[in-house]
Amino acid sequence: MTVGVTPRQASLLQGTAAVCEGRVGEGPVWAVLHRECHRLFPDALFADLYAQTGRRSVPPRIVAVVMVLQRLLGLSDREAVEAFTFDARWKYACGGLDFDYPGFAHTVLVDMRERLRGSQRPERVFEVTVQAARQAGLVGARRVLDSTPLYDAAATMDTVTLVRPAIPGLLRVAGEQLAGALRQAVTSGDDYATLAKPPIDWDDAAAREALVDSRAKDARGCLGLLDGRALAPVVAEAAALLATVVGQDLLGELTGTAEPGVGPCPQQPAACQPEQPAGPAAEPSPQPPAPPTPEVYGDTAYGTGPLLARLEAAGTDPHVKVQPPTAPGGRFAKDRFAIDLAAGTVTCPNQVTAPITWGASGGTARFGTACQGCPLAAGCTSSAKGRAVWVGNYEAQLAAARARHADPAWAADYRATRPKVERKLAHLMRRRHGGRRARVRGRDRVAADFALLAGAVNLARLAVLGLHWSAGGWAAAG
Repeated sequence: MTVGVTPRQASLLQGTAAVCEGRVGEGPVWAVLHRECHRLFPDALFADLYAQTGRRSVPPRIVAVVMVLQRLLGLSDREAVEAFTFDARWKYACGGLDFDYPGFAHTVLVDMRERLRGSQRPERVFEVTVQAARQAGLVGARRVLDSTPLYDAAATMDTVTLVRPAIPGLLRVAGEQLAGALRQAVTSGDDYATLAKPPIDWDDAAAREALVDSRAKDARGCLGLLDGRALAPVVAEAAALLATVVGQDLLGELTGTAEPGVGPCPQQPAACQPEQPAGPAAEPSPQPPAPPTPEVYGDTAYGTGPLLARLEAAGTDPHVKVQPPTAPGGRFAKDRFAIDLAAGTVTCPNQVTAPITWGASGGTARFGTACQGCPLAAGCTSSAKGRAVWVGNYEAQLAAARARHADPAWAADYRATRPKVERKLAHLMRRRHGGRRARVRGRDRVAADFALLAGAVNLARLAVLGLHWSAGGWAAAG
């Protein structure tokens, strides 16, 4: 299949531009796509996805615009294709196509997603929106981090649904003698002859809990009977499956995926130093301004020593909160102790100093007998061995972060910037298809689909900010 070409010249009598321009306005995403879709998503951007010979594909520019609007409006594949076929705004957004421009099968969207997923640039639609925003001066040196659970399209099953097929499967391969012994270990009275759920009042929480408890006891009884026995490989496999089902599901795990995304903070490119021409008449060229220092904002979920060290190594200014130190029983926390990493010592509130004994992952300062008779001991430790203070390998980064928290200006800047990411996540999560729960399965597909959603949300925001093409490239209004 070769790449199709989108028509650039619409009919003056049948084109959707004349009807939609006065009604849609200049600001909505429909108008931005109408004006700029040939620059944002030209057919050539997707040429590598197609062969050199074969029949023409649906023009990829049209497919890309439909995919963006689909993700923005939360439509299924069939709904999106139906909207393109009958809603004049969709054809207007695709460059002002004619009213009678033919639709296409919904499987074209499936095919495009798979072609993108298998390509060298699977997230190119998202990348286009970021590049346009950066060229328009809308992307600065600030990065705000946050995460939220994103579940794939796998079906979640309750404990009863999971356990009941596993026990018959074990009985089926166990052999007559072993199966008889296993049935004696079943105490619920369930014969496990069918996969149907037992007839109970499923609205009764107590009945549901009793049912789950009885079937879990059946499973554990069977596993206890098999413990220590030499089993045939097929029986061992069925028993392992039952053990996995009981162990995982009763711990409350979901079949979805939660992927807090923390990527490396991109470093700003170093300013290029122009070469000085030779000769005595040469005058020094003005130095370009230094790029702004990247700033990274994150809540306490990101306030770990390894991440702070990573941000520091990347040359960023971290605005990341860390958990305050705590101690059991309301006793003196670690911040009441003076930790001198250079000297390798820790000084307690009573001005007693103890050396740090270092290990692979950190060190410990033990005060031992110095705590006996200390007037502050009641507020410090209840151990007969005295207080011990753990010093991790990232103690310097954590201490520096806690010191920054005390700065009122830092705190005000954090409060003004950090909550914005919550609103952005809300923009992404509210969609019916691909918001909190993805519509595809597998991490690669979920990641690509979510990147497409992020690109669609970016484009909607760029439309509000007046993105347009000028002589110097992309620019925003004002």
